[in-house]
Amino acid sequence: MVSSFSDLGLSETTLNAILELGYEEPTAVQEQTIRLMLEGSDVIAQAQTGTGKTAAFALPIIQNLDPNVHTPQALILTPTRELAIQVAEAFQSYSKHQGISILAIYGGQPIERQLRALERGVQVVVGTPGRVMDHIRRKTLRLAPVRMVVLDEADEMLNMGFIEDIEIILKETAKDRQTALFSATMPAPIAALARRYMHDAKRVTVAAEKRSIPQIRQSFYEVGKRDKFEVLSRILDYEVPTAAIIFCRTKLEVDSLVQRLTARSHAAEALHGDLNQMQRDRVMGKFRSEQIDLLVATDVAARGLDVDHISHVINYDIPLDPEIYIHRIGRTGRAGRSGLAISLVTNREARLWQIIQRTTGKPIQKNKLPTLGDVVNRRRERFKDTLRETLADEGLEPFLKMVDEMGDEFNPRDMAAVAFKLLLGATPDISEDRLAEPEERPQSFRDQREPRRYKDSKRSGPDGEATRLKIDVGRDEGVRPGDIVGAIANEADLPGYAIGAIEIHGHYSTVDVPSKQVPHILLALKETSIRNHKINISIFKVSK
Repeated sequence: MVSSFSDLGLSETTLNAILELGYEEPTAVQEQTIRLMLEGSDVIAQAQTGTGKTAAFALPIIQNLDPNVHTPQALILTPTRELAIQVAEAFQSYSKHQGISILAIYGGQPIERQLRALERGVQVVVGTPGRVMDHIRRKTLRLAPVRMVVLDEADEMLNMGFIEDIEIILKETAKDRQTALFSATMPAPIAALARRYMHDAKRVTVAAEKRSIPQIRQSFYEVGKRDKFEVLSRILDYEVPTAAIIFCRTKLEVDSLVQRLTARSHAAEALHGDLNQMQRDRVMGKFRSEQIDLLVATDVAARGLDVDHISHVINYDIPLDPEIYIHRIGRTGRAGRSGLAISLVTNREARLWQIIQRTTGKPIQKNKLPTLGDVVNRRRERFKDTLRETLADEGLEPFLKMVDEMGDEFNPRDMAAVAFKLLLGATPDISEDRLAEPEERPQSFRDQREPRRYKDSKRSGPDGEATRLKIDVGRDEGVRPGDIVGAIANEADLPGYAIGAIEIHGHYSTVDVPSKQVPHILLALKETSIRNHKINISIFKVSK
């Protein structure tokens, strides 16, 4: 067993990058896979999400890239756009300072942007099979130079009907390529794919480790990216932490957040790798002595932090690795104290958040954002508690004398109200609470166990919840329900469980989708192909 990433044969530059991200020890899948891939072996890894598999294939790929060659050298195929984005972001983080260009290609994004990036030159392409096939047909993505291929979550790509596309894509790449296949399960079609397209593959099998942290109360808020700072401010006003660490992914974000918090009169300081030892000691001294109550930090800067009185850990940016989440929140709830871990999760991070929840071993409570009225009421309750404690103290004589002096001129009740107003400040206008009405919950956040609303082809009418769409490919073109689910899920970013009844006919198919999503789906699938047939999609009209 190795004890650190430095034992795996990774370069100094790569080691520094992952150290900055807060990685300490390799997970089982990383330990077994990285060395095999650095040796050039094909790898079949049966590993659940949450085991650190992205780093397991990304780190050796980055080390084997030539930054001076500006054509695609590595291709990573993922079942969904969310995973493509997540994997691309991980590659960006791991390849810091190495001059590597990474491009995520997926549906729902203007293809012109992807074309410009491909023209400039990229070393790594991360994409969904549907959009990769689209680029192959357009001759805008040449895969002949690709010498490293990863099939991530291969069983999910099978379920979504992408296997034939994957085979076409693999045939476009170099014959002597290195191939790594990652899959939670190993159904027969995936095993057959591995036999046909992989050479003397080494097998790695790792089970996901469940991590439970019962002494820390964990919760999260669904946030829009634009509202993220306002949501954080609202939470801080409501919680009033005695000492909190707020985690960001980058030093730039740390500095920006500290400036904005300070402008809101919060006592906040930054802790990141650009601070020298004297500056770090000064910041930590202020935090330990409670001169400041908010410490905004990166993961690497917070390593080794030993402060017992931390009441809150707030993930302003959730980490890419579930293990880092465990390390972060473990900094609260120490020395017998209770602790609260709060995470702000954007729609883009929904899938990553599900992986983190599975890793912790239990669902994490979703909180409703406090309203301005909630904040005002909480502040008043805290004030009343403080008032009761102070009334029990001695030493009120000088103040009682002031009350007696003014008692002849003013009503004592009115004087108390004025004193409260001066201490509490003006009451905000809660009718102008822009955050009080949250946006409709994004599809990606919906409970995956939520039953489908569309159990058959019946609809509730044009004003109901479902609308039937017609796609002009069907049984005669070899189309299966999984093909349609895959196309809609990837191109329109609609989760499979939200897609209703599908009927396959001779030369066309129908599918029920949420009515609110129809304009978006029609636009997203405008240039899409299914089974190598460019499709036309429209609202289904029943012939009379």
